[in-house]
Amino acid sequence: MIGDWVHDPLLFALLGTGFTFLATAAGAALVFFIHKDVSPAVQKSFLGFAAGVMIAASVWSLLIPAIDMATEQGIPAWIPALIGFLAGGAFLFVLDRLLPHLHPGMAEPEGMKSSWRRTTMLVLAVTLHNIPEGMAVGLSFALAARSESPATLAGALALAAGMALQNLPEGAAISLPLKQQGVSRTRAFLYGSLSGVVEPIAGVIGVVLAVTVAQIMPYLLSFAAGAMIFVVVEELVPEASGHSHAGTIGAMMGFAIMMVLDIALG
Repeated sequence: MIGDWVHDPLLFALLGTGFTFLATAAGAALVFFIHKDVSPAVQKSFLGFAAGVMIAASVWSLLIPAIDMATEQGIPAWIPALIGFLAGGAFLFVLDRLLPHLHPGMAEPEGMKSSWRRTTMLVLAVTLHNIPEGMAVGLSFALAARSESPATLAGALALAAGMALQNLPEGAAISLPLKQQGVSRTRAFLYGSLSGVVEPIAGVIGVVLAVTVAQIMPYLLSFAAGAMIFVVVEELVPEASGHSHAGTIGAMMGFAIMMVLDIALG
């Protein structure tokens, strides 16, 4: 039996997304310890690892629970999975086209033209990734808070652990390039940490929607999956590829670790 304290979905989601935010901050803190530039192979392996984790999490932690919940509600399981998945991808597509952001190593920013500083747009690039991640973790913990099953809680913990693992290099992916551009280590750390603040915010928004209208939980889970897959295909895979063995191996390892966490704990 899960303790009574975990049955507050909002509190539980905040704890889960707070943990993944701290992982982003821990990754950004590497700027204080790494004094040399990170090699391209290491950067590609980090990006590949994040892609693998997000693909596995989208399947085992989001789409499969969404299908199971839809079946329990007595509706065709593919309907919320399809609608939510495509809506999540469309949501990230719109944000990607509208929000000015700059990926590390790129000369030109994406999104609408803006006079924002490059440092701001670097932070926003990773922030885009963290929106679906925060929603996914928040919804999983909200689902666990509603359930009496320890397996559901274990699945939420597995998802948080997987997201935390891939948030470590994401935090570093902001702070280290900023340091290379002449930003102080302290400011680079703060910018890198700031990119993860959106995770608790997105998690809370997802939980509030799910609690308000419980029937839309399958759609929200699928929405988070679609948004994460969009990030993987649009951003992570192109940046990690280029016929890179490091990126491919990283993706395989990330997928395998997230798969094991979900199956063994969930």
